[in-house]
Amino acid sequence: MAENYEILLYYKYTDLPDAAELTAAHKALCQELGLKGRVIIATEGINGTVEGTIENTAKYQAALTADPRLADINFKRSPGTGEAFPKLSVKLRDEIVSLHLGEADFSPTQVTGKYISAEELHNWIHSDKEFYIVDMRNDYEHAVGHFAGSILPPLTNFRDLPEALPKLAHLKDKTVVTVCTGGVRCEKASGYLVNNGFNDVYQLQDGIVTYMEKYPNEDFNGQLYVFDGRVTMGFNLDDPKRVIVGKCAKCDKPCEDYYNCANLNCHKHIIVCSDCLSPGGLAFCSAECENTH
Repeated sequence: MAENYEILLYYKYTDLPDAAELTAAHKALCQELGLKGRVIIATEGINGTVEGTIENTAKYQAALTADPRLADINFKRSPGTGEAFPKLSVKLRDEIVSLHLGEADFSPTQVTGKYISAEELHNWIHSDKEFYIVDMRNDYEHAVGHFAGSILPPLTNFRDLPEALPKLAHLKDKTVVTVCTGGVRCEKASGYLVNNGFNDVYQLQDGIVTYMEKYPNEDFNGQLYVFDGRVTMGFNLDDPKRVIVGKCAKCDKPCEDYYNCANLNCHKHIIVCSDCLSPGGLAFCSAECENTH
């Protein structure tokens, strides 16, 4: 039954010189436990989202934390469906989240922003302190939910951050708090800002998902985009004070339903309401895509 399933979201930056061997062993572990999801392993660390029965996710956590290098991983847990992922993918990569800076690559174990907890950020938001929340997620993630008043850089992919940097230059002498889903992108994003002359950079510890758990429908408006079969997640969805941020790409009606543009030459990820779907339940981001699909 679905209530017996759990989804784990986690990451850890740490030196893993045996990343290749660890990848093979990790894949075998996940297969043994019947887990599905995505895990990326590199010499700089591990980043994963997996789903399995509660019994087997507990065994998985125990196996990972038995490695002293991974002993302090913080696992973010949420209810699963049993169908959040179609398969298991465990890959060896150069980075656990790709910024693609080439020779300028750096590790969060060397430089990153200062951590700020969900409780501390909540206090800041509800005070007179001057600071700026910068959302380091992609634009299609911003579209369905974000912190009220936050800065949303035009990122279609995390590796677009260097191109977006000039739009943030006016914040170099301000207090900046970077936010992302679970924290892994902020580790690099905040360090990148520090390396580029930003003087007072923080990152939300354990990500937006932790803030939403502690303060549902408060400060973070809308739902959180997640990279699994749920697509979005929220808390207390029937809360009367909940704000719907998403808008249909066709008519601007409040909506939180994602589709890929049915034109295979486009495939843009968009929010479309039921009234704007084409016959057959297809979604198109524009009349041009619909006419040429």
